[in-house]
Amino acid sequence: MVTTTPRSPRTYLSQNDAIMWTVESDPLLRSTIVGVVVLDGVPEWRRVVARMEHVVKMVPELREKVVPVPLHPTTWRWEPDPEFDLQYHLRRAAVPSPGTLREVLDLAHAQASGGFDRTRPLWEFTLYEGLADGSSAFVMKAHHVVTDGIGAVQLAIHLFDLEGVPAQPVRPGADDEVAGAPAVRGVVEQVREVIAHDVDGMVGFARRAVPSVVPSLFRALRDPVHAVVETMRMAESIGRTVAPVMHTLSPLMVDRHREGRFETIEVGLDDLRRAAGVAGGTLNDGFLAGITGGLRRYHEAFGAEVEDLRIAMPVSLRTSADDPGGNHVTVMRFLVPVGVEDPDERIRRLHDIGRRIRAEKSLAHTEAIAGVLNLMPTGVLGSMLRHVDFLASNVPGIPVPISLEGHRVQRYIPFGPCAGSSMNITLMSYDGICCIGVHLDTAAVTDPELFVRCLREGFDEVLALG
Repeated sequence: MVTTTPRSPRTYLSQNDAIMWTVESDPLLRSTIVGVVVLDGVPEWRRVVARMEHVVKMVPELREKVVPVPLHPTTWRWEPDPEFDLQYHLRRAAVPSPGTLREVLDLAHAQASGGFDRTRPLWEFTLYEGLADGSSAFVMKAHHVVTDGIGAVQLAIHLFDLEGVPAQPVRPGADDEVAGAPAVRGVVEQVREVIAHDVDGMVGFARRAVPSVVPSLFRALRDPVHAVVETMRMAESIGRTVAPVMHTLSPLMVDRHREGRFETIEVGLDDLRRAAGVAGGTLNDGFLAGITGGLRRYHEAFGAEVEDLRIAMPVSLRTSADDPGGNHVTVMRFLVPVGVEDPDERIRRLHDIGRRIRAEKSLAHTEAIAGVLNLMPTGVLGSMLRHVDFLASNVPGIPVPISLEGHRVQRYIPFGPCAGSSMNITLMSYDGICCIGVHLDTAAVTDPELFVRCLREGFDEVLALG
């Protein structure tokens, strides 16, 4: 008889995480996230090291690596790294001449393109010194299975100070020692654990499903027509979620390769929220309206007409009970209006689309859907990802100033993976500013400077509403 015991949600990769992990056999589909933090000075290195020694003790996820489970080819688990070496994960380097943010972004993109050593924990932080204006940059690179965007913000609270200057540098003490490596488990014990994990999953599914099954049966008996309609709606919703994508809708942004570029723009948080509100939309609607306006202008510059483009956008499933680490999002694909010139009308349409996406019945079953997708050949999944036109993500950030060892954070710029699409545009708010990171595949976006100008103009026309 197999008995089950409570486990951390991070013991095993979720089905959604497993998809990101397996499709990376194609380097074009890597799921690396990067945060570029610009500081108003250069923090003392020994204090940064001491701070990170404290953080890796407070956040055990940073000492864990992903390992395969014997005899279970579609399952991976998290285990502490017995050879964890902070010096490998925390580095310092000098920015080459002329020492501007451009050089920092190029270095950050090169880091993101390099992937990870899968035998180690999946993160690397680098302090870049030597900027011409006396500032520095702290570049944080992590695999998406380590955490999602909201989780990254929560983890940042352990690293940064809310005060301008910390009272004392953090120094690891006796209570901060990293726990030693666990005893090596044999194959039999690992197999026993994964069986227990599978049983836990079935028991958990039953607990969630059974309470709704009985009432549903009674409703079906009372109103069989309604029951059939609801079943069809669920099937249609799941069909929209997993429908294969065989071609891009953009006639322009078609090619893909591993070369890319980081760019960034920024807008005022209150300005964007107010402008979107004038049209009856949310901050996220205003964000998407700025992107789609920029995409329209970029296509027009090449004489290409486009009405709609296909976006993949994360929808957060994170709850207050979830740990900061881990990935608690699912990605939904849908069409957005690009050919609509009026930003007011574009925001209204995007608001209606967003409301429909949040009401999709399949959202409650994304983990089960991902479990089925994991049984498909990775080439099929990769083909679907490559034909998404673009990715976008809106991450609620930190509303107040923060600092690192006495040096204030001026900007906190997020960059998400292109994952086979033409670009990923990510917004994260920080201290009243929308920091927007733009990750371009330069095979798809052949004129990055033009695209950034078009994107700024797209946001300008939205902001003009306010």
